Amino acid sequence: MSKPLSDHDRKKQISVRGLAGVENVTDLKQNFNRHLHFTLVKDRNVANKRDYYFALAHTVRDHLVGRWIRTQQHYYEKDPKRVYYISLEFYMGRTLQNTMVNLALENACDEAMYQLGLDMEELEDMEEDAGLGNGGLGRLAACFLDSMASLGLAAYGYGIRYEFGIFNQRIVNGWQVEEADDWLRYGNPWEKARPEYMRPVHFYGRTEHQSDGVKWVDTQVVLALPYDTPVPGYRNNIVNTMRLWSAKAPCEFNLKDFNVGGYIQAVLDRNLAENISRVLYPNDNFFEGKELRLKQEYFVVSATLQDIIRRFKVSKFGSREVTRTDFSKLPDKVAIQLNDTHPAMAIPELMRVLVDSEKLNWETAWDICVRTCAYTNHTVLPEALERWPVDLFSHLLPRHLEIIYEINRRHLEKVAAAFPGDVDRLRRMSLIEEVGQKRVNMAHLCIVGSHAVNVVKNFFFFSFKDFYEMEPHKFQNKTNGITPRRWLVMCNPGLAEIIAERIGEDFIRDLDQLQRLRDFVDDEAFIRDVAKVKQENKLKFAVHLEEHYKVKINPNSMFDVQVKRIHEYKRQLLNCLHIITYYNRIKREPNKQWTPRTVMIGGKAAPGYHTAKMIIRLITAIGEVINHDPVVGDRLKVIFLENYRVTLAEKAIPASDLSEQISTAGTEASGTGNMKFMLNGALTIGTMDGANVEMAEEAGEGNLFIFGMRVDDVDALDKKGYHAEEYYNRLPELKQAIDQIAGGFFSPKQPDLFKEIVNMLMHHDRFKVFADYEDYIKCQEKVNALYKNPKEWTKKVIYNIAGCGKFSSDRTIAQYAREIWGMEPTLEKLPAPDDKQ
Repeated sequence: MSKPLSDHDRKKQISVRGLAGVENVTDLKQNFNRHLHFTLVKDRNVANKRDYYFALAHTVRDHLVGRWIRTQQHYYEKDPKRVYYISLEFYMGRTLQNTMVNLALENACDEAMYQLGLDMEELEDMEEDAGLGNGGLGRLAACFLDSMASLGLAAYGYGIRYEFGIFNQRIVNGWQVEEADDWLRYGNPWEKARPEYMRPVHFYGRTEHQSDGVKWVDTQVVLALPYDTPVPGYRNNIVNTMRLWSAKAPCEFNLKDFNVGGYIQAVLDRNLAENISRVLYPNDNFFEGKELRLKQEYFVVSATLQDIIRRFKVSKFGSREVTRTDFSKLPDKVAIQLNDTHPAMAIPELMRVLVDSEKLNWETAWDICVRTCAYTNHTVLPEALERWPVDLFSHLLPRHLEIIYEINRRHLEKVAAAFPGDVDRLRRMSLIEEVGQKRVNMAHLCIVGSHAVNVVKNFFFFSFKDFYEMEPHKFQNKTNGITPRRWLVMCNPGLAEIIAERIGEDFIRDLDQLQRLRDFVDDEAFIRDVAKVKQENKLKFAVHLEEHYKVKINPNSMFDVQVKRIHEYKRQLLNCLHIITYYNRIKREPNKQWTPRTVMIGGKAAPGYHTAKMIIRLITAIGEVINHDPVVGDRLKVIFLENYRVTLAEKAIPASDLSEQISTAGTEASGTGNMKFMLNGALTIGTMDGANVEMAEEAGEGNLFIFGMRVDDVDALDKKGYHAEEYYNRLPELKQAIDQIAGGFFSPKQPDLFKEIVNMLMHHDRFKVFADYEDYIKCQEKVNALYKNPKEWTKKVIYNIAGCGKFSSDRTIAQYAREIWGMEPTLEKLPAPDDKQ
């Protein structure tokens, strides 16, 4: 097998990224050296790779700043409606390469570094991932920011600047070990602190009801310090802002603490305030009702709303004079999008500001609030829904609890009028759950307080059925998407290039144009090119795997990949059962022509999620046995991809042949990893769940490997009763695999290690792994057969890539803009800063 091209050589051949002008390269080299000497105060002789990375980052950032200032000036001149995307998570990954792609600087920077004797890829590897998210929800927010800038929307992302993002995962003796993600330890060249916009956020205290309204008094104050990160659109000279808040203690100390011991304690207690932005909660699809988490949620909402209202009142660039006081115009100028229920406190907080501070009457304030706010629901798992204890609320946010009670009183009056005498419906639709400990249901608050609720297809029929029956006009579906810049042009330049050769480069901003690739399904040269790019990506990733895992990879084997958070509903265990079954078959007939596979599973388990951690241990244990079995050789390898994150996804996804999307039908809200694999030329084996359904519609169901129960089948099985033993007793290969796990075949030193997993699968498996086992194994046989016919395999790949148009986040955001926010996207370019106005 020929050695893969180096990135530098490959980029030399690639036009998609924009050609490097000679003057550009000279300027970049000068600026790079200037930053090295004067910004970092480093000499070339003592500088290390990280210094070079920082010098390059500052050089690229210089190209952003003029565009950033001009974009904000443009918004103040035009005074468009602005959208505020509030999310507790922004899973951004690295910034350098993405910025170079969006500004058409990558070839020039690459050439400049080459001439300076530096390796661009090594410099890019010095950048820390901004891992301020857990998984899909946080990564979706990042893709949305890219699309909002690329579509010329006046948009702002608001979140928390966590000092420690999602933990780094190490695998030690087969077990997950968490390490703190100290991503800021060397500084962050992409952010700019904005202390002039610091805002106070209040907690605790009590309310006083006076003749002129309600006052929230005796509060504790924490300051929110904003840090701004530029978000460039794709080659349109627009640069939007992501503003992340960091918690700071106020300077004033209570004088009574100024005795000898008290002063020290008072200074130390500042930490308690600053803990609010210390760490991201590492739970995905699981609600943890801790006071610190509720503090985080209110902190980001309160600071953000103060910023929104300040910007609404002041409409001149750089001015602080109030020019707008009529709040009835707020919904015409402001759209607030709540990314899941985490920022739900925006609804009662906006009501508090309008009623208590701005002195509007309740009805007017409520109308403004509902017309301004919109909500996206991301999950149907009951354990993921946020339901905060009323006691915690009354302690931490007493005024907001009063407001929520008033919202609920009026809401229930409307329900009672619409459905007279239906007491059970009142109970189901209340914002306050009365059973057991009283709790505030945050999803209900979001639905009642928003004019639009985006729910994954058909979920509102069973998740929010009562609300849908009462206000069907609120509910809509917007299929999620991914940005083609990061998830094709940046991570898979070879594929982007051969597509551009056939259909031009416009697909990068209009992914629907990929449909034109259907004309090339039978084109021998295109089939050959697609297969060649995939093989190069696999060779490159195989080198990476061999370096990091010391396992010899067969680059001609099928790269079978399942990467996502470890969770029972995502059914990594079903994948494990296929691996064991395939292993047993090879052992039984070692001389048969088996399709070679390298199975890779990656993902983090929430630190407190015991079953998920045991699933990781099982995967590593299976790998230990199979990878050292000489009978199997390189026909089957199992690798657990350690510390799965955005940067690793950018390497693994372009190299994958088979994408595993095997959650139980009706449990995955959407999924976006499935779209990334599809766009990068992997075929999907999956259930009819989440966006897999639409992927099958777009590419043709025959071009995916669909198996297993549909939602109706799962419902029917629930009614009938799911009995795992029936499948265990009926299917000999399943029985063999389970007996091996239970009997210590994969854990000879600890035979009982996986008893809990087996017990769960046999007796209380909510996600019905055994029910889909037989069909999954048969479907995997079809995968093996097709992989032996590379030409037919690649034809299906082309159909999949051609069907990806719908899954661009540009399309998703254009729909949000027109149908929820009342804004019109534009592909107009702003003049570049060095253009004459």
